Amino acid sequence: MAEPDAPNKTRTSRTKDASERLFDRELADLPPELRWREWMLRVEAVIFAAAEPVGRETLSRVVGKDCSIDLLIDDLRAELRDRPYEIVFVAGGWQHRTRSRFADSIRASQAPTRGGAPALSDFEAMVLMAVAYFQPITRGDLSKIFGKEVSRDTIASLRGANFLASGPRSPTPGAPYTYVTTKHFLSAFGMETLRDLPDIEALEDAGLLSRNGVARELDTAEEPEQEEDG
Repeated sequence: MAEPDAPNKTRTSRTKDASERLFDRELADLPPELRWREWMLRVEAVIFAAAEPVGRETLSRVVGKDCSIDLLIDDLRAELRDRPYEIVFVAGGWQHRTRSRFADSIRASQAPTRGGAPALSDFEAMVLMAVAYFQPITRGDLSKIFGKEVSRDTIASLRGANFLASGPRSPTPGAPYTYVTTKHFLSAFGMETLRDLPDIEALEDAGLLSRNGVARELDTAEEPEQEEDG
């Protein structure tokens, strides 16, 4: 059954190779200054157009093989120094972000914005925070932390926002699914890695989160009643 597909795969591979040959990455015909400038514009265009942070491997496809991505980014950042937006490194890649000092202006304008974190209920935000710190974690363990049921609807909402993904099966009886945060979670909240999360001891001291349960201040963050089928 696989044999008829082989010619199609070969044609696809040849088409891809031809496309890559047609795209001039090296720009050897340009003077060094113009070549560097074109590479800068290409990298900025890719970052600007991308829906998610752009990694080094992706950017390397549009510049010469000996081009330093880091130096290009440094030059782009220097050019944007006086602009209301910048290029930041989050979630393993680079992304355009509005500078934080303009956040109030953007909110006051009430203009629709792209990207960023969607609005979460207080309870959803707390569940997401618990997953971030204690992942991989099961829904049952989340319920123990909060002292109340964490419904499938809450998990589905966070998964629908692309903040959560399935982790490895838990080694506990029944092998329930665990949940982990995604790269989109890091991007939406402006973090490079999970190491950028606030220190959990500081959160415990502030009464926001505890390994053994949620603080009294969070008891008012209620989740709507849901009918569960076991």
